[in-house]
Amino acid sequence: MIVVMGATGATGNALLHSLLTLGTPVRALTRTPDRPIPGITGPHRPPVEVQYADATDPHSMRTAFNGASQLFLAMANSPAQVELETRVIDIAAHTGIGHIVKISAPAAEPDSPVAISRGHHAVEEHLRASGLSHTILRPYAFMQNLLRLAPSVARGIILGTMGDAPCNYIDCRDIGDVAAAALTRPDIAGGTYTLTGPEAVAFPELASRLTALTGHQIRYLNLTPDELRDNLIRNAHMPTWLADHVTEIQQLAIARPETPTTTVTDILGRRPRTVDAFLHEHHAHFRR
Repeated sequence: MIVVMGATGATGNALLHSLLTLGTPVRALTRTPDRPIPGITGPHRPPVEVQYADATDPHSMRTAFNGASQLFLAMANSPAQVELETRVIDIAAHTGIGHIVKISAPAAEPDSPVAISRGHHAVEEHLRASGLSHTILRPYAFMQNLLRLAPSVARGIILGTMGDAPCNYIDCRDIGDVAAAALTRPDIAGGTYTLTGPEAVAFPELASRLTALTGHQIRYLNLTPDELRDNLIRNAHMPTWLADHVTEIQQLAIARPETPTTTVTDILGRRPRTVDAFLHEHHAHFRR
């Protein structure tokens, strides 16, 4: 039995789809069991166990892990992430979980300029020390997060602080397929994988592609890090820690130019989804 945390999130839900396609027994964890989980029912789909679990509630986690052999560990970034994920790892180790696939982040280093990445490094180290078999996935920027640009795109602008630096994007569905491989294929389990799509795209180029897609002029406005941070807090109503995170990862793209990897193709035997394909699939989201 494979336990999937974050079953209603973009990556966890994508993994559910992948595992169901493979016919693999799966237990989907959610903090809101009364809310339907997208895509888990339909013809020729095996049944999915849906169970309440919350990382702040150790008893619920122990119950959720009972009888399971593998765990997909993915949690939303937050100031409490290190505490919660290390707790989950400890509970998994004491309840018989044998293998964990963890979603981490690029630049997961002890001295990373990105605070969230330093936290992921701490969790990775805790996972290594646990003695559990594990696979680390380090995806770059989710294409699904591009949908959050829709309100500013409607005003004809994209705001950022990356200048002309390219950004690696990856579709969460490709992450889900790689995670499924790590959970079902012994030849993949145990590695650390950096995941990207097939190209890195800078904000000015993204603005140009959205202009062609929508038929309306979209321009990129490059801000200073402080200007972007203040805008995210004031206008996007982000908590300070999240505004700091967005600013830090954009500045990292300047300090460490991003280039695509071939990891998704190497593992899955196919090319990952492209930014253009994603934008066209969701074109209605960006139209005024």
